[in-house]
Amino acid sequence: MSKNKLIRFDWAMKTILRDKTNFDVLEGFLGALLEDDNIKILNIIESETNQGGEEDKYNRVDLLVQDSENRKIYIEIQNTRETDYLESLLYSASKIIVEHQKLGDDFRNISKVISISIMYFNLGFGDDYLYYGTNDFFGINTHSKLIVKKRVELLGSLEPKYKFVEKNIFPEYYLITVERYKNIIQRKIDEWIYIFKNNEVAEGSKSKNIDKAEKKLAEINMSEQERKVYDKFLINTARDRDAINTAKEEGREEGIVKGIVKGKIEGKIEGKIEGVELMIVNGFKAGISIEILSKMAQIKPDEVNEILKNHGLIPENG
Repeated sequence: MSKNKLIRFDWAMKTILRDKTNFDVLEGFLGALLEDDNIKILNIIESETNQGGEEDKYNRVDLLVQDSENRKIYIEIQNTRETDYLESLLYSASKIIVEHQKLGDDFRNISKVISISIMYFNLGFGDDYLYYGTNDFFGINTHSKLIVKKRVELLGSLEPKYKFVEKNIFPEYYLITVERYKNIIQRKIDEWIYIFKNNEVAEGSKSKNIDKAEKKLAEINMSEQERKVYDKFLINTARDRDAINTAKEEGREEGIVKGIVKGKIEGKIEGKIEGVELMIVNGFKAGISIEILSKMAQIKPDEVNEILKNHGLIPENG
């Protein structure tokens, strides 16, 4: 285990990872996740999906980058649970596609979007910490996958040559649930998730550029002013999380109180009904007429009859 404490990855995304000289850290993470060590980030894309600046909400940080394959890679770190989280991911991916598709452009130029969520809360029910999803089409009858291919020109050949490759245009989604990760290294991406959870590099990590992450994300590199701003970020993040947890706890307690009050009210009503029934049954057995019992119980004679029928004291057709 490394003794070098690292800054939080969401803070790094807000600050130093937006600098081109530090793209290698992002490339290392993305290469491990997508299992492609040749990923090259070209630039940060200014978009409505990007949130930069100290005034932004502290529970969420996002970054949109473009790689050498012209893919738009959307990275989001979410610190607290958000209602309709999957819907927000779909909206973000769709918005990126629309933002980067010029009106009148051929659809063949539509942006390929990869959405990556690093979540510090448990989303749904599952037994894994890393999930992948995209759109595929399967036969209703055969259950086989529909394969659609496109022709790609081979560059560098003396004469026009082509190959056919499977089309891969739909957004791809990666969900990383940090809280479910058990600090066990099985794959390259686990070395990065270990950083997300522990703010340090696991001993023996060999993933591409993870050594650069250890150096560039080290807290010891921060100036006094950077440290003050970072400390404020940590405090506000904790406050934001505590505020949400408090609201949940208050909501839970309010629900418990309401349940108790409702139970007491229902209990009183039920007790009153049982008391009226007992009085009617005992009164009828003592020879008191239905009319008098009706006045005593302040209910209609038909209701008295119904109670007596339920107790078998008068016939059903009586």
